[in-house]
Amino acid sequence: MGIETTLADRKAKEFCELPKVTNSNSNTRKSRRRQKKMSLVQKLFETCKEVFSFEDGVDSVPSNENIQRLRSVLDDMKPVDVGLTPDMPYFRTTAARRTPAITYLHLYECEKFSMGIFCLPPSGVIPLHNHPGMTVFSKILFGKMHIKSYDWAVDVPCNASTHVNSTQISSSDVRLAKVKADSDFTASCKTSILYPADGGNMHCFTAVTACAVLDVLGPPYSDSDGRHCTYYLDYPFSKFSVDGVTVPEEERETYAWLKEREKPEDLAVVGAVYRGPKIVER
Repeated sequence: MGIETTLADRKAKEFCELPKVTNSNSNTRKSRRRQKKMSLVQKLFETCKEVFSFEDGVDSVPSNENIQRLRSVLDDMKPVDVGLTPDMPYFRTTAARRTPAITYLHLYECEKFSMGIFCLPPSGVIPLHNHPGMTVFSKILFGKMHIKSYDWAVDVPCNASTHVNSTQISSSDVRLAKVKADSDFTASCKTSILYPADGGNMHCFTAVTACAVLDVLGPPYSDSDGRHCTYYLDYPFSKFSVDGVTVPEEERETYAWLKEREKPEDLAVVGAVYRGPKIVER
């Protein structure tokens, strides 16, 4: 669920190998003591370093084994593990804005991955946007949010001019997408994962209650590498009159038309200092 680079400062990369454990009993006991002292957010950081350690490539995705490793760590995380409580000011709605401001807590970022937390007051919205070439893990730490997500439709032809509300729109302006999710999710749910080409690569988050979501992006957004954040408007399939597109009537509600848009003017994301357990680079 990451947003473009303007929402968080870019950090320099710094990778290092995990300490190796020898077979000696003394070192084993020391290692166990270190593991007991390691915070969950530190464990998340260490796991991310391993999972995203492969060489860069187009739409590179970690192995399924590594994806499950990282998901398991995120599934165990709770608000206290990152120093959050629901009564913090980040989660309060103020009357000053029609659309509540969202707070972003920056944990870490390098060339390989980024970690951050979005804090949404009730009715806070992160508009529909994409994640080009990324694998994204999103863990709801507390609260309830509505998630609507899409993947591009690859099995339906669309090569003709399109009409909506009697105004012609070039076929290059819109693209057909398939609904991946359109439901409420609570903090009891498993970590969601999206991939470069599936899993709901384009999504919109709406806070039903105050909520916090921990995001891991691999790799992060990077304008210089062509990973731009693009925002979209979505239109129901039935709103368009399209030549050359065939979708069974009973399936039409599972498709929508997406059109690129400028960054919404009412989107306000403010940065705040992360005050949870420290992440130590070693």
